[in-house]
Amino acid sequence: MLAQHLQVSDFYILTMPRGFDRERTNVHKLQYHFIWCPKYRKSVLKGEVRDRLEELIEEKAAELGVEILELAIRSDHVHLFITGDPTLAPNKIMQQVKGYSSRRLRDEFDFGLPSLWTRSYFVSSAGDVSSEVIEEYIDAQAGE
Repeated sequence: MLAQHLQVSDFYILTMPRGFDRERTNVHKLQYHFIWCPKYRKSVLKGEVRDRLEELIEEKAAELGVEILELAIRSDHVHLFITGDPTLAPNKIMQQVKGYSSRRLRDEFDFGLPSLWTRSYFVSSAGDVSSEVIEEYIDAQAGE
């Protein structure tokens, strides 16, 4: 179940399960899976480039305050699975990661490409609850 309810007099106290991040004004657990590729799907993410890209992604993630749950760099694409902050939209995260890594890598390596990354990317959200559990939770709140 998404959350447990305790009835105290006429008030309901909502207790969140473990694994959720608490801020002053919100409770959240946002996870995103990103995939992106070099221009023309060139196999340039090998050896020193791969190692440097990993460092750059870790630097940018720390700067943004997101936690990397999994990072897989293949020669022609990157998988990044992170847990994020609700103030950061997924498109802004990707803009920051791709922009930063492209600038730094292109300064350090010669790829012979007009730009390092394609403009496109894949993003999917992930969570611990199904849509059915959320619907049940919302329905339960309607009875209050």
